Amino acid sequence: MNKMLIPILFALGTAIFWGCYGPTIGNAQTPRIDGKPLLPPDGWTPFKPYVFIGIAYLVIAIIGGLAMMKVKGDSFSYTAAVPGVEGMSHFATAKWGFLAGSLGAFGALCLTTAMMTSRGNALLVMPIVFGGAVSVTAIVTITRLRGHGPLEINPLLWVGMVLTVCGVVLVAMNTPNAHAPAKPAASVGDHSASVDPATSEGDPAESNVETT
Repeated sequence: MNKMLIPILFALGTAIFWGCYGPTIGNAQTPRIDGKPLLPPDGWTPFKPYVFIGIAYLVIAIIGGLAMMKVKGDSFSYTAAVPGVEGMSHFATAKWGFLAGSLGAFGALCLTTAMMTSRGNALLVMPIVFGGAVSVTAIVTITRLRGHGPLEINPLLWVGMVLTVCGVVLVAMNTPNAHAPAKPAASVGDHSASVDPATSEGDPAESNVETT
């Protein structure tokens, strides 16, 4: 199997899962009354579903991570030194793992809030998330590599970033909006109640005519 196939497949899996994340969390938005979100205590804020996002991370990441560590023969120590590498220990996995997890958690909070406040409009939010993430990754990578010496950057990189922004703007401007709910038709009782009394009484002269 091609060595590049595995990372590509997992990258596609990430795109699929995160692509479904936005529309899924959009279902957890608080109900709206007269177009306004229902606030606590009757409604809820974006922090309420965010708690269960954390629980899902807890269950999948910790239990699944520990299980796979056991399968792969990992050491359960996070302080052991790495033989042959001066100044390196297993603590690097805890430090950088916690930092990356914190960034992911804050990102999930921002995404959840964006979905809640946009009425679950994933077509608006998700292109900004993924388009922006690609550009941020490129900038962070450039910053890191420049710390190791001179770096030559292909101008097409900046062209790609500009095109990404253009794509996000085009998607946001052409995102379809849901139709407003149709107003219920007036009932017969409501119609009769709304008739002008002056017209409903008729002509007084006609009302005095004796019927045969």
